[in-house]
Amino acid sequence: MKSNIYLPVTIILLTFLLMSVCGKTQNNPGNQTVWALALHGGAGTISPDMPDSLKQQYYDGLQQALRVGEIILKDGGSALDAVEMVVRNLEDNPLFNAGRGSVFTIDGKHELDAAIMDGSTLAAGALTGLTTVKNPVSLARIVMEESPHIFFSGPGAEEFANQTGVERVENSYFHTETRYRQWQRTRPDEASLLPDGWLEGDKYGTVGAVALDVDGNLAAATSTGGMTNKQFGRVGDVPIIGSGTFANHFVAISATGWGEQIMRNVSANTIANYMEFRNSSLEEAINFVLTQRLNPGDAGFVAVDRDGNISMQMNTLGMYRGSINSLGEQVVRIWE
Repeated sequence: MKSNIYLPVTIILLTFLLMSVCGKTQNNPGNQTVWALALHGGAGTISPDMPDSLKQQYYDGLQQALRVGEIILKDGGSALDAVEMVVRNLEDNPLFNAGRGSVFTIDGKHELDAAIMDGSTLAAGALTGLTTVKNPVSLARIVMEESPHIFFSGPGAEEFANQTGVERVENSYFHTETRYRQWQRTRPDEASLLPDGWLEGDKYGTVGAVALDVDGNLAAATSTGGMTNKQFGRVGDVPIIGSGTFANHFVAISATGWGEQIMRNVSANTIANYMEFRNSSLEEAINFVLTQRLNPGDAGFVAVDRDGNISMQMNTLGMYRGSINSLGEQVVRIWE
């Protein structure tokens, strides 16, 4: 008789224990995003008339990079690991203006910039003017984690790289025929002071990624070869923390576009501040910067907030972009 009396209590206790072990039955309903990832491969005047074969290459490249981040985040990896490895993948893809496939400077060389930021601590690392580092984003992470400084430039950045184990290459490694022909189309006296003319039909070249991990941490990373025919010593928005790259406990943002305009408006940080101080949504904050602070054709952003909301907006004709989250929602697009 006793066993019959205690049977309902036993069932209740076992049910409660099972819910606790399996976890998040009540605290994490099926529609809650646990992790999220977004990336971009540059924005600008991207013609919808590009050959289908080339279009497919871009789609494949974006999907491959998304898969890299998805594997890390799905396995419980950190947002930092995800954005670093996604950007590394894009740096290795010659379709994009970062790493191999970077544009040429006015001197016919390649100078690379990168930055990474940990939203949970505000730790950051940035570099500009790299010429021999195969994957600048990984060196940026070493700056963040192993240096008392945040930002190294030019010869100093190369010297810092000498003290690490990052892979080095000849500057010619970054050369591709597509970028070389693009550079040849520019006149020697047309240094990149304005985004008009030579950029017609081309994109602003930058790659970036933002992520939210299962522990609720946010991170952002961005990498670029800069602007075609850029003048000696020119620095864009990418390595400027708060301009092209930013992450805090609210949101992670990576920008692409006309660097000078993005810097003037400290765009990534402005998005974060708009969210925090006006209690706005991510969509509203990015829309504010694109419509009220920047001009049409200036920029695009990918971002993810602490709730896993993703936004990928631009005021350019197109932006190579993609996103995926723990709910299995995946998007890969170039135009609207």
